[in-house]
Amino acid sequence: MRAFDLIVVGAGIIGASCAERAVAGGRRVAIVEADIAGGGVTAASMGHLVAMDGDPAELALAHYSIGLWAESEGLAAADFSRCGTLWVAADETDMAAVPGKIARLGKAGIHAERIDAGRLRELEPHLAPDLAGGLLVPGEGTVYPPRAVAWLIGRCIDAGAILVRGRHVLRVLRDGVALDDGTVLRGPVLVAAGAASNALLPELPMHVRRGHLVITDRHPGLLRHQVLELGYADSAHGDAEVSVAFNVQPRPTGQLLIGSSRERRAAGPDVHPSVLRRMLERAFRYLPVLRGLQAIRVWTGLRPCTTDGRPYIGAVPGRADCWVATGHEGLGVTTAPGTARLLLDLIDGRRPAIDPAPYDPARVAA
Repeated sequence: MRAFDLIVVGAGIIGASCAERAVAGGRRVAIVEADIAGGGVTAASMGHLVAMDGDPAELALAHYSIGLWAESEGLAAADFSRCGTLWVAADETDMAAVPGKIARLGKAGIHAERIDAGRLRELEPHLAPDLAGGLLVPGEGTVYPPRAVAWLIGRCIDAGAILVRGRHVLRVLRDGVALDDGTVLRGPVLVAAGAASNALLPELPMHVRRGHLVITDRHPGLLRHQVLELGYADSAHGDAEVSVAFNVQPRPTGQLLIGSSRERRAAGPDVHPSVLRRMLERAFRYLPVLRGLQAIRVWTGLRPCTTDGRPYIGAVPGRADCWVATGHEGLGVTTAPGTARLLLDLIDGRRPAIDPAPYDPARVAA
């Protein structure tokens, strides 16, 4: 078969989610992946399902998506854990931001509650004793991204989709894609290839930000919630050349996953020792017990970013039957199901559940 109702370029968490939605709607789908499904930036991500409130459009997409994650069947296959998110305040200045954050989350329909210093230590006894408090978002959680992709791709294949592995898409044609072995696949195209999307769609500017992650050996029960500092959004959305923030999550395996860092001028996937050191010192300040644990792996990921920080989701201007879903940076796992629903609604001409305008590629297309 060489003709399809949708050709999805990229089998990371975004491409896999979009393909699964397309197959569920009865489409004949081909998924083209140059490497291992879910083995790129998806495998190098934390897998948190967390609503960030710094940008109303980002918050809307995250909240919509987290609700869809919760409704998904078979999430156990993705190591889903509803551990909740604990945002911690280093001092009273941080605590002053808590009411505003609770109000913004509440306006979006997300329950959050203020936590004083005493309650914080009850919830997580190993946090630094001088922290001022924070807020708890109990409805959030985590998944293991590679398993989430395997689960989604498995659903696609079971429903008749074709996975073309080990092949690069050389170019997007007017009615399909050309592969590096000379094969031409015909049909509407969705480019969901992360940072590689820019090579296929040069009219949509993109760049990458490198991030480091560390995982420890097993210490079940040491931490119960995913824990972030209240200044995390400043690091995630700032324009500093290098930034770090405290972000640690417990894995169902009993391991602790430690982040986060961001580098604007990343030249490759190599670990940057000075950035890693800064990131870990930040984590030790909030969770001192980490100093005594054994790290068993350190790695980096190159996260795809757009010029304005919002993902590209929608039709590519000037190209017939060509769509894009990429540029989610550090929130691709969180926002994958919402991105897929939004995109398939647009393709089918349905009214989406949230306003698609903030993610329209036409806003920045060159």
